[in-house]
Order: sequence, then structure tokens, then C-alpha cells
Amino acid sequence: MLQFIIIGIIVLIVIVIFLILAKFIGIWIRARVSNAPVGLLNLVAMWIRKVPPALIVDSRITAAKAGLDFSTDQLEAHYLAGGHIDDVVLAMIAADKAAIPLAFDRACAIDLAVKGTTKTVLEAVRTSINPAVIDCPGGGGKIDAVARDGIQLRARARVTVRTNLDRFVGGATEETIIARVNEGIVTSIGSASSHKDVLENPDHISKRVLERGLDANTAFEILSIDIADVDVGDNIGATLQKSQAEADKDVAQAKAEVRRAAAVATEQEMAARTQEMRAKLVEAEAQVPMAMAEAFRSGNLGVMDYARYRNITADTEMRSSIAEEVSEDEDEDGNPHN
Repeated sequence: MLQFIIIGIIVLIVIVIFLILAKFIGIWIRARVSNAPVGLLNLVAMWIRKVPPALIVDSRITAAKAGLDFSTDQLEAHYLAGGHIDDVVLAMIAADKAAIPLAFDRACAIDLAVKGTTKTVLEAVRTSINPAVIDCPGGGGKIDAVARDGIQLRARARVTVRTNLDRFVGGATEETIIARVNEGIVTSIGSASSHKDVLENPDHISKRVLERGLDANTAFEILSIDIADVDVGDNIGATLQKSQAEADKDVAQAKAEVRRAAAVATEQEMAARTQEMRAKLVEAEAQVPMAMAEAFRSGNLGVMDYARYRNITADTEMRSSIAEEVSEDEDEDGNPHN
């Protein structure tokens, strides 16, 4: 009985081994025929590590047919890190055919860097081979800038770039390139003495912008910057001058109103003081008869003195009356009326 049990266990083990080998025999034969051999035990180990053997073998076969030799350990390590094996292999083949130096570790780093985005390492290599064109400012819009003569110009540029694989990991993206080019165009137009100079020589803008080294610390290398279109906008300088003139006018009117109010206040104050002085004069004149009566009682003023005082008063009133009549008969220039 024990012998039958042992034989059954051996048969079961053989059947399991056979099924496992049968599962990977096709992949093993395909790798062997393609001159990219992979051991059966290695395939079983991949399966145990939850690595798809077919993907690893097919990627290795693709690389081998292109003249590249990658070990299964390299491919497995990148897969377990969350990378895309097929994209990395295709990118390495494209770089090798285009004579672009690209190490496998660098390709894996780029693939992991673009994980979660719409870009791939294969796209990065293709952009390095076939440069791409970026529209600035993007979205079909234009960059607004003002020349030194106050005229607004609206420009649109096309930037030709290619991927810099050495700086792709950690380098700035396309948005940085667009922002820097926009800034450079605004600065170049703003430094132009006249908008006519820009319209006559738009290539000067692209040369100045290109000389600024805008691709520093970015994932791209700028090959050329071309001004696609330049339009004349508003006269910003005249608009600003008009606004400043209106503001100055409002300030002047406000200051004039303040001075007018101060003058009115001063006039009212002087009128009040005049009334006050007249009241004091009337008060002083009211004291004259009382003083004269006191002088009569004390003997300091006699009848003849009072008579002379009345004569002088009457003479003064007569002279004043004559002077008023003469002034009424003359005009402002001193000429008598007809």
C-alpha cells in the first residue's frame, strides 16, 4: 500500500511538472528559435515572481532582432518598478538606428519619469529624431507687446525643438519653453525704438530671443525660433497719455475747487470782521454825545466850542456830499458824462 502511495505522489509530481513545462514550452521554443534563449527554470521563476514571461521574452526577441542584447533580469527589474518594457525596447531600437547615444538605464529613467502623463519614452526619442514645433503662445493666440513708441504689436512664434535625452529627467517641460519665449518676445519688442523696426525686421526678434539660451535646464533643445505673424494693435502710448491728461485735469480741478472754497471762506470771514468793526464804530459814535454832555457839566466845553464843532461837522458833510456828486458825474476813466 505504501508503494502505491509513493508511486501516486511521484506520478502527481511528474504531471504537475509536465503541465508547468507545457505552459512555458511554447515561449521557450520561440525564444530559442529567435536566438534569444531563455531557460525554462527562468521562465518558471518569472511566473512565480508574477512577471509575465511572454512580455519579457517578446521584448527580448524584439531587441535581439534589432541587434540589441538585454538580459531578462534588466527587463524584469524595470517591469517590477512599474515601467513599460515594450516602450523602452522600441525607444532603444529607435535611438540605436538614429545613432543617438541612449543607455538602457537612461531609457528606463525617462520611462518612469513620464509615468502617469500622456507622454512616453518612445515619443521622447522620436522627438529627438524628428524635431517638434511648438506654437507660442499656444492655443492660436498672440503675444501682446508694446514698442518704445507706444504702438502695440501682436506676435505669434513657432519654436522648433528636439528632446534633450540627457536632461529629460528633471528638466523643465514645454510650458517653460513657451513662457520663456513669450517673455523674450515681449522684451525684444519693448526694447525696439519703433514698431516699424519690428515690422521691417521681425527676424531680429527671433535672433535676440534665441541668443538668450532659453532652453537651459529644460528637457528640450531649441533649434530655431521663427516669427510667424506680427500685427499692429492699439496706440497704447496715446491712450496712456490721454488717461494721464484726464487725471491731471481732475487733480487741477480739485485743487482749484479747494482754493475757491478757501477764498469764499476768507471772504465770509472778512465780511464778518467788517460787521464787527462797524458795530464797534457805532458803539464809539454813541459815546460822543455822552462825552460832550459830561464836558458841559464839568466845564471843559463851552457854548462857543460846541458851535464851532457843529460848524466843522456841517462843513465836512457838505464837502462829502459835493465829492459824491462829482464822482457820479465821471465814468471809470475819469471822463465826465455827456
